[in-house]
Amino acid sequence: MRGSFITFEGIDGSGKTTIINMLAKKLENVVVTAEPTDTWIGNSVKKAIEEGKDAITIALLFMADRNEHIKKIKEWLRQGKIVLCDRYLDSTYAYQKEALKKVMKNPSKWIEDVQKPFILKPDLTILFILPVEQAIKRIANRKKIIYEKKEFLEKVQENYIELAKKEKRFVIIGASREKEKVLNDCMEVISKFLSLHQDLK
Repeated sequence: MRGSFITFEGIDGSGKTTIINMLAKKLENVVVTAEPTDTWIGNSVKKAIEEGKDAITIALLFMADRNEHIKKIKEWLRQGKIVLCDRYLDSTYAYQKEALKKVMKNPSKWIEDVQKPFILKPDLTILFILPVEQAIKRIANRKKIIYEKKEFLEKVQENYIELAKKEKRFVIIGASREKEKVLNDCMEVISKFLSLHQDLK
């Protein structure tokens, strides 16, 4: 029986990682994973971001990391696991589309064309939305990277909302509230999804 692939998206400081770890304690048969991955390719992505490499280099590294990551995800799904992924496909569209605007006319199409041969679409994507100012306050003590500027994050969040309007797999969660309330909403969404998913099998 195939498992379920659930991704979590949102700008930096939206609380995805915290909620995913809380969900993992409540759900059974779960694998928690993230992008960039904790592999040499994923570490190359992180290093490229830290060093401020150009947008095309960073985007290609993200997608190379994803290609290898998908092989693992497919195996977990074959084992019937519920895969909870902290950032995935939509992060590339939301973040890299913005970064690539300066170097190409249609970054979304370019990203889609590069990934088309190997991409695996999520079954469900939970998108955390919150005021950018609040997100920045949450990450104030964290080492800053090139993507953590207010104007940039505002555009990224707009890109996320645009993606969510196009695909039914998205559910938007208000992430500005207490984490227990966000967790409860996520549990409700996932429980409903898993129930429907089981009925279709």
